[in-house]
Amino acid sequence: MKIINIIQGLEQLAPLSFQESYDNAGLITGSADWDCSGVLCALDATLEVLQEAKDKQCNLVVAHHPILFKGLNKINGKNYVEQAIIYAIKHDIAIYAIHTNLDNVSHGVNLTIAQKLALIQPRILEPKRNQLLKLITFVPSSDAQPVQQALFNAGAGGIGEYSECSFSIVGTGTFKGSEQSNPTIGRKGIRETIPETRIEVILPINLQKQVYAALIKAHPYETVAYDFIPIINEYEQVGSGIIGELANEMSEIAFLNLLKERFNLSVIKHTPLLGKNIRKIAVCGGAGSFLISKALQAGADFFISADIKYHEFFDAENRMVIADIGHWESEQFTTELLFSYLTTKFPNFAVLKTAIHTNPVRYFLG
Repeated sequence: MKIINIIQGLEQLAPLSFQESYDNAGLITGSADWDCSGVLCALDATLEVLQEAKDKQCNLVVAHHPILFKGLNKINGKNYVEQAIIYAIKHDIAIYAIHTNLDNVSHGVNLTIAQKLALIQPRILEPKRNQLLKLITFVPSSDAQPVQQALFNAGAGGIGEYSECSFSIVGTGTFKGSEQSNPTIGRKGIRETIPETRIEVILPINLQKQVYAALIKAHPYETVAYDFIPIINEYEQVGSGIIGELANEMSEIAFLNLLKERFNLSVIKHTPLLGKNIRKIAVCGGAGSFLISKALQAGADFFISADIKYHEFFDAENRMVIADIGHWESEQFTTELLFSYLTTKFPNFAVLKTAIHTNPVRYFLG
């Protein structure tokens, strides 16, 4: 097994194109061409986790948080980031970060939180725009069906809960090949007029290369006419946060107790309770204050996230409860998510979970 094989599997789960602009997901140290001796899954690639990886003979650490967010001017071990990077390079340990791209996919970090709370009908709270393309191509009508099927097989044609969506219309195509051409239909130097079908399908940007390859392979023409057009529609499968519903209404206190139990919390910081039964719950792992207004617009009764600042708590406007459960606490099940995915994807390969508790925050309860 090569490290590139693991990376390709991870990028099927959460394509790098879905990460935020400020992020640094991807391979941070090491080479994708190395043989992989084992994978250690963790939330943070700290020095202790890297030492654990070496002890357990894993030369790939897959971490949620990138150990590097910005460039380093010097690497002399003066802080925990430089110490981790030095250790990884010295001991040939590859570090791969799968961060906001895993936050932004509908089956990622936030769905894991929603599942811990048994939310039903979970959906992306703030879907992203500019993540979709429309492919338009022109095919001899006799070849339209196999080309259309090839595009579907490559991942095009998905809209919401529907697959194999397309639009077709029959028209007339003309072409005249040069002396260097090798036309599939007709003869070079003579203008041909034939029935053609215009096929339109939607696809996510991250599938553009494979859909294009499928088009070229299936299309009978020597030179294929096609257009990829960016569209601004929301992509319901990618975005920030998750919103869903409890199976049954419950009191705010009962829900806080449920939250405390499911996430093993010693304390929950929250806005004033509103004295009503609740049902609609919005969640965002990590720092999610940017979604407060979106949660309000969606009619959430509770918004669960972390790293909420003092003045941001006022943004609840006595219309919902904001609960800050802590950054590590909100994302603690991400290690299990990565472990479960990789062991399913590579069932006969050494994939381990870290035993290191990387949360740097402690709570004094007296």
